[in-house]
Amino acid sequence: MKILVVNCGSSSIKYQLFEMPQRTILGKGFVERIGEAGASLSHTARGETVRRVVEAATHEQGLELVLRTLTEGAEKLLDRIDEITAVGHRVVHGADQFTGSVRITADVLAAIERESHLAPLHNPPNLAGIRASQRALPRAAQVACFDTAFHATLPPVAYTYALPHMLCEQFRIRRYGFHGTSHRYVSGRAAQLLGVSPESVNLITCHLGNGCSMAAVQRGRSVDTTMGLTPLEGLVMGTRTGDLDPAILFYLGDNGYDIATLNRICNTKSGLIGISGLSNDLRTLGEKAASGDARARLAIDVFCYRVKKYIGAYVAVLGTVDAVVWTGGIAENGWQIRAQCCAGLPQLGIALDEQRNAEVVGREGEIQAAGSRVKLLVIPTDEEGVIAADTYELVHDGLTSEQDILL
Repeated sequence: MKILVVNCGSSSIKYQLFEMPQRTILGKGFVERIGEAGASLSHTARGETVRRVVEAATHEQGLELVLRTLTEGAEKLLDRIDEITAVGHRVVHGADQFTGSVRITADVLAAIERESHLAPLHNPPNLAGIRASQRALPRAAQVACFDTAFHATLPPVAYTYALPHMLCEQFRIRRYGFHGTSHRYVSGRAAQLLGVSPESVNLITCHLGNGCSMAAVQRGRSVDTTMGLTPLEGLVMGTRTGDLDPAILFYLGDNGYDIATLNRICNTKSGLIGISGLSNDLRTLGEKAASGDARARLAIDVFCYRVKKYIGAYVAVLGTVDAVVWTGGIAENGWQIRAQCCAGLPQLGIALDEQRNAEVVGREGEIQAAGSRVKLLVIPTDEEGVIAADTYELVHDGLTSEQDILL
């Protein structure tokens, strides 16, 4: 069975084509700058990558380019487009309606649209990708996989905000959490590497990329996570504030900043780029800090401090921790960042081996020192593989739409 996994951002489409159930990646790529001049497509298959400038004014045109790339030309992977049995879609916000992946029906689409106000930067392009796939592949099953689903197990003490209860009920305000597909994958993989069942270990999982989040995973279930009602809360990120005194926004509002501007500042002008004034890329900031740039150094220090603080908090939540797991582009490759986040934590049983840490870049590996009570694992995430597996399971088992919707 061939399954296409689609992840639509505001101006991009990432895709992978899988052969299931082997979970073999046949090809992958992305379309960037959708709706802009100079849109481009990058496609990798059989060990080779081709890149070209394209025209893609909409997500529908972007997906058409993807499907043509898969079925036409020298780099094609399919003879016919109907070889694709199903399409798995990443959907960021499922609120409290979806506790697992589901086959997409009209009711599911309507529910995703209703939750778009909770993730206005993410759910609308996710919906655009789903609708484009339905039009381009009318015979293929469509499946939605939600970032929020893994965190549906959070207890009330972790998801409740201290606002008037009436407001929380009326507007469904609570901690939902995100990056759930990544946290789910690496926590399961960590248990495999430790040779135990997921139900027998406690983990702190750190997904560090342009967007960052951490989770406390107790016996296979997420019991706390850093992101909240939206992906804005928690760690310092590439362009997002993370944790913030809400009175700062009232203060800026009193000084002439409207809600739309404050939203844009918090989501796209803050975080690493806000502190440094230079870049949201830690590689660039590392180079600048090494040459003496004080604000680049401060951005890195604040980033690592926030991660370290949450490690301590989640040790308190879990009581005992078997492993801290590092994943996402920054955590998988940034050995200097891992070292700074783990420095000075012997009282928590966390000790890093400097040489092992520097050697494990972009691959799985253990990086703890010999005397560390807590394992430190680097595990490259595989969100697309999880989406492909969920899609295969739902389509293969032939679940009905009524069974799929978990309301």
